[in-house]
Amino acid sequence: MNSVHHRTATVDGYEIFYREAGPADAPAIVLLHGYPTSSFMFRELIPLLAADYRVIAPDHLGFGHSAAPGAKEFTYTFDALAELTDGLLDRLGLDRYAVYVQDYGAPIGWRLALKHPERISAIVTQNGNGYEDGFVESFWADVWAYGADPGPATEPAVRVALSREAIRWQYLHGVPDPSLVSPDTWEHDVALVSREGNDEIQLALFRDYTGNRALYPRLHEYLRSSEVPVLAVWGRNDEIFGPEGALAFARDAEDAEVHLVDGGHFLLESHLDVVAGYMRGFLGRVLG
Repeated sequence: MNSVHHRTATVDGYEIFYREAGPADAPAIVLLHGYPTSSFMFRELIPLLAADYRVIAPDHLGFGHSAAPGAKEFTYTFDALAELTDGLLDRLGLDRYAVYVQDYGAPIGWRLALKHPERISAIVTQNGNGYEDGFVESFWADVWAYGADPGPATEPAVRVALSREAIRWQYLHGVPDPSLVSPDTWEHDVALVSREGNDEIQLALFRDYTGNRALYPRLHEYLRSSEVPVLAVWGRNDEIFGPEGALAFARDAEDAEVHLVDGGHFLLESHLDVVAGYMRGFLGRVLG
């Protein structure tokens, strides 16, 4: 078993927690988590990659073990989270790395790629959207309404996403055998989201999410012009980001490798070995 180190670094005055494993001189892969979790979602994937890769998995500001200044002290946007991640990777001396993006990790990863296209060696997207195609309207309608007109009329519908029931649903929906998913996952996330003031942090990011869509044309041009290798491994039963979001990458990424797996949004919880197998094969081919 490869040892996983649990570390913090100060970036722009904020403590950012990250997990690190693998040889310091090996090709690097950065794992970027989604909502409402943290690098905890990669706890079992990291050791499976660390024999051959240097693996870095940060907690975004406001998530996990990273600092969580209040929404009045820090302006929570995806631009800001990406800048902090970029600062952390600079601190760690990473000038070339692959990214694994999931959910919120995707818009953060896209910003890193657009800012530093020369640094990205490969992209793995696991239910991390980059196209309008992937949005499941029944889930996103309330988010779009809140982003367009935040206030008492639209906020209650998105506050539901902070509840234990909604977070549990994110882990279990679309999973053929829910007994494979540990309750530790959603209870861990519920405890952190329920911290005093964290609701306002999450609401700020809900409001900002619609701005990620404006990046998509630039992302698509980057995929075409850079010819960066792309693996999309996707829970095809996801009712947040549907399988169309995975298939869309083949439009712009040359020779994109796409796999639709019989699982849900948090695919690592039910299909860890499947995802790790696809990743190891893909990274072995494109990184050498």
